[in-house]
Amino acid sequence: MREVIMVATAATLGNLLFGWDSSTVAGGMRYIKHEFHLESDPSLEGLIVSMSFLTGTIVTIFSGTVSDMFGRRPMLITSSLMFYLSGLVMLWAPNVPVILFSRLLSGIGIALAMTITPLYISEIAPPDIRGLLNTLPQLSCSMGMFLAYLLVFTISLTELPSWRGMLAAVSVYSVVYFFLAVFYLPESPPWLVSKGRISEAKRVLQRIRRVEDVSGELALLAEGMNPGGESIMLEEYIVAPASELISNKEAGKDCIKLYGPNQGEVSMIAQQVTGHGSVLTLEGSMFSNASSNHKDNIVNIFESMHENIPKMSSTSHMGDHDSDNVLALLLPPQGSDMEKDKDNAGEIPKNADIGGGWKLAYKSIEASNGEGGLQRVYLHADSSAVSRQGSASTSFHDLHADQGGETFQAAALVCDSIHINKDMKIKPEVIPKRTSWKDLLEPGVKRALVVGIGLQVLQQISGISGFVYYAPQILDQAGVGALLSDLGISSASSSIFVNVITTFCMLPCIALTMSVMDISGRRSILLYTIPILIVSLMILILKDLFHLSSTMNAALTAICAIVYESIFCMGYGVIPNIICSEIFPTSVRGLCISICSLTYWISTLIVTSIFPFLLQFLGITGVFGLFVAGCTASWIFIYLKVPETRGMPLEVIVEFFAIGSKPETR
Repeated sequence: MREVIMVATAATLGNLLFGWDSSTVAGGMRYIKHEFHLESDPSLEGLIVSMSFLTGTIVTIFSGTVSDMFGRRPMLITSSLMFYLSGLVMLWAPNVPVILFSRLLSGIGIALAMTITPLYISEIAPPDIRGLLNTLPQLSCSMGMFLAYLLVFTISLTELPSWRGMLAAVSVYSVVYFFLAVFYLPESPPWLVSKGRISEAKRVLQRIRRVEDVSGELALLAEGMNPGGESIMLEEYIVAPASELISNKEAGKDCIKLYGPNQGEVSMIAQQVTGHGSVLTLEGSMFSNASSNHKDNIVNIFESMHENIPKMSSTSHMGDHDSDNVLALLLPPQGSDMEKDKDNAGEIPKNADIGGGWKLAYKSIEASNGEGGLQRVYLHADSSAVSRQGSASTSFHDLHADQGGETFQAAALVCDSIHINKDMKIKPEVIPKRTSWKDLLEPGVKRALVVGIGLQVLQQISGISGFVYYAPQILDQAGVGALLSDLGISSASSSIFVNVITTFCMLPCIALTMSVMDISGRRSILLYTIPILIVSLMILILKDLFHLSSTMNAALTAICAIVYESIFCMGYGVIPNIICSEIFPTSVRGLCISICSLTYWISTLIVTSIFPFLLQFLGITGVFGLFVAGCTASWIFIYLKVPETRGMPLEVIVEFFAIGSKPETR
C-alpha cells in the first residue's frame, strides 16, 4: 500500500494550500481593513473574503466536465499554477482591486483542488483503505491552517505586521505541489479505462498496487462504465468447498466456480439459492430490513449488506436449479489462449479479488437471439464470517481454509456485461468516451445527486465557514484578548493564538477519524459527531443567560470554538466529499462532483458574504441559533437518506444505487 499512500498524500498538497489560504486571509483581514479603511464597509470586506468562493463557484461549473475530458492530473497541475500566481500578485497588491484579482486566482486553485482531489484519491485507492486515504485532504487542509496561523501569529507579534507576506507565502508551497503533480502523480486508472486506454491503466495499477496481476481490477473498471441496467438483480448464494459439492454431485448448472491460488484448480463453488429476479424486499432475505422502513430504501439496502447478512453453516438449503445458465470460469483454465497471452492488457480476470471482501465472477447466459452473453456477478461473503477473520478484505479462499471447509452465505449483484466479450476480453470500443448530460436522468444517479447535494448544502448551513473565516472577530467580540493580556500579547494576537490552538487540536481529531473511517464507517461518524456540534453551539447561546465574568466568558467561547471546529473536521468536514466521490458512475463522476462542488461553493459564498450582516443585525447569539438549526437538519437528513459506503468498490456502490432507486417488488 505504500505507493498508493504516497501518491494520495502528494495529491493533497492542494488542500494544504487551501487551508493555508483560508487561515492567512482570516488572520490578515484585520490589517487589510486597517490599511484600506474598510471598517465602515462590511460589503467590501465580505467581497475580499468571498472572492475566491465566487470564482470557485464559476470554475466548479466546468471543472468536472473538463476533468472528464482531459483527465484528473491536468486539473491538479493547473491548480498548483493558480496558487503560485495568486501569491505573487498578493505580494505586490497596492490596492483593493489587485487584492481581489489575487483572490480570484486563488479561487481557481482552490476550486480545482477541492473538486478533483477527493475524486482522484477515490479512483486510485483500494476499497479497504479508501476512507482513510480520502481523509488525507482534510488532514492536509488542517495542517495548512495550523502552519498558516503559526506564521500569522508570529508576524502579528512584530512591530509592523506584513499581511502581504502572510498571503504571499502560499507561492512557496505551490512550487512543490507543481513538481509533484507534473513528475510524480499518475493519471487515474478509471479515467484511462473510460477513454479506452487499457494498457496505460494497467501500468498505473501495477505501479500503485505493486502487483503484476491487475486483471480483476481492470475488468471491474470496464464494468463500471455501464452500471445498472434493466437486468440488474440481487441474488443470494451458498459458497461451499468444491470437492464436497462435486463429490456429492450437488453442483448444478446455476453456480459459479471459484478458483484457488493454483491455476486450473477449482477451490469453491457458489450456488444460487434464491432463484432469479430482484429479491430487494424478499421475506427473510439478506437484503431485507423491515425495521428501518422509515429510512430511504438505499440506506436500508446498504445497512443490510453491512450488518444483516445471516451466517449459514450447512448445505441443507442447497438444491438443484433448472436454469439455462452454464458454468462459467472465474479464472482461465490452464493452456487456454488467455493464459498464454499474459501480456494482453485486456485479459480478465486471473485475480478476481476487487477489494472489501468482494469478488468479480462471470457466468454465461442464453440470449433470445441464441448467441448468448455474459453476466457479471459481484459476490460478497457473509459479514459475520468476514468479521471473524479480522479483515474486511478476507478472500473467499482464505475463509474456506480458515473455517475448515465450512460453507457460508454470500450476497451477489448480477447484471449483464456489455464490456466483456465471450473470449473474456475488454472491448474498449463500447466504453463511453464522453460525458452525457442524459446520464444524470438515470434513477441511481438522481438519487445519488440528492445525497451529494444535500450533504454539501447542510454542511455549510451548519456554520463552519462562519467559524473559519470570521473566528478572530468572533473571539474578539467575546473578549478573548483579555485571556493573554497579562502576558503582554495584544488583543489581535490573542485571537490568532486561539486559532493556532484550534487548528492544532484538529489534527489528532482527524487522525482518530482516519483510524476508524473504514471500520465504523462514514455514516456512523456523522451521526455521532453532529450532536457534539449542537451541544457546543448551544453552550455559546446559553452562556449569555448567565452573568459570567469577562475572563470566564472569553474562556468558554474559546473552548466551544475549539471543540466545534475540531469535531467538525473529524466528521462533517471530511465525509461529504468522500461520499460524493464514491456514489457516482465513472462516466459522469466528474460532472456529478462538479454539481456537488458547485452547491458547496454557492452555499459557502452565501454564508461568507452575509455573515458580517448577520453578525451585525442578529448578534452572535442569533447566528449560533441558525447554526443549531442547520446541524439538526443535517442529522435528520443523514439518518434518513445517507447510506454507509465503507469497504465497497466504487462500481459496486454505484450498482446498489441503481437497484435501490427502482420500485420495490415482492
